[in-house]
Amino acid sequence: MLIFASLRLQTPALNYEYFTHINMMNARQAVRFSRRDPSNFFKTLNSRVNQYFKENNIKKTGNWKLHLKTAVMFLLFLAPYFVLLTVSMNQWLQLLLTIVIGVGMAGVGMNVMHDGNHGSYSSRKWLNKIMGASIYILAGNVYNWKVQHNVLHHTYTNIPGHDEDLDAGRIIRFSKHSEWRRFHKFQHYYSVFLYGLLTLNWAITTDFKQMRSYMKRKLSYGKFPNPTKEWTILIITKVIYLTIWIVLPLLFIDIAWWKILIGFFAMHYTAGLILSIIFQLAHIVEETDTVVPDETGSIKNTWAIHQLFTTTNFSTRNKLVNWFTGGLNHQVEHHIFPNISHVHYDKIAEIVKETAKEFNLPYHEYRTTRQAIISHFRHLRELGKRPSIAMQ
Repeated sequence: MLIFASLRLQTPALNYEYFTHINMMNARQAVRFSRRDPSNFFKTLNSRVNQYFKENNIKKTGNWKLHLKTAVMFLLFLAPYFVLLTVSMNQWLQLLLTIVIGVGMAGVGMNVMHDGNHGSYSSRKWLNKIMGASIYILAGNVYNWKVQHNVLHHTYTNIPGHDEDLDAGRIIRFSKHSEWRRFHKFQHYYSVFLYGLLTLNWAITTDFKQMRSYMKRKLSYGKFPNPTKEWTILIITKVIYLTIWIVLPLLFIDIAWWKILIGFFAMHYTAGLILSIIFQLAHIVEETDTVVPDETGSIKNTWAIHQLFTTTNFSTRNKLVNWFTGGLNHQVEHHIFPNISHVHYDKIAEIVKETAKEFNLPYHEYRTTRQAIISHFRHLRELGKRPSIAMQ
């Protein structure tokens, strides 16, 4: 059993009980973050952020702005679906509506599901569970998502072999520590076409593979769940999902079955492309590091400082980007304070930035989304070079 005692010591204000039930199997080396922070960076930062909420007498969870946004995102996601089922229209307009559904799907995932499954949507646990469960109509699974995202990604950010966000199989090389293949020299061209398949893979294959792997390795977010129960939930929710998005349209929309599948694909491809691009801009860019533990499995930095080296912000001054991405453009703040709702990130960002500067630590940030996108694909191009050439 791997106990993240050092992590809990360094993040006293955060709810990291879920890191206490992880059994790293398959000979994976346990990763240990440094306990030494002689400058007390996180203690200072945490105190300042807590003081901000105390002085302004506000909760760290969501507020009316998040609740209003929830209504808008669900409307964007579900209204076009019901229009498709009930209104006869031109087939090109139907296709356009499936794209709108995809935009709403990404919006619900980033703004509602994400905060809910981090426990930051509300101070009420039952409301967090309901909002987190929206992932079932987005093609995902709560158990898998919490293990993959909350535990593996947020703990082992940009650590190859542990952070599964770096694992794209053999087809894309996201890290200089990954095996290089000849076709990677073209990855900055073809990767964007594969990004759109993200949520479609969730719906069809990824959830089954992840659950099999996580159950075998006994990974969990909190108490290890009953495997039979989780497999039952997975199968039932997948049946319901396919019924909602394929069976009902086949019954109510008077068009050929293959056109229904095209609409289903368009919806997923739109959502997958949006989500993938935003995810990559946070960690797979020129500014961020991928970190390999030493031979003892140790990381030289504390967990909080590690997040500063492996995470970047983008377009934080753009109100539309801030609103639509659910604060995922404020990845530095999100990774250090994942239990604070994204609606507060723009307010605490200056605290984090100034504190990092005070302690002579990095605070990576791209002024615009365009700059971040260029950096991402430029980084992919560099990673696609044969290692011996890239090192020259």
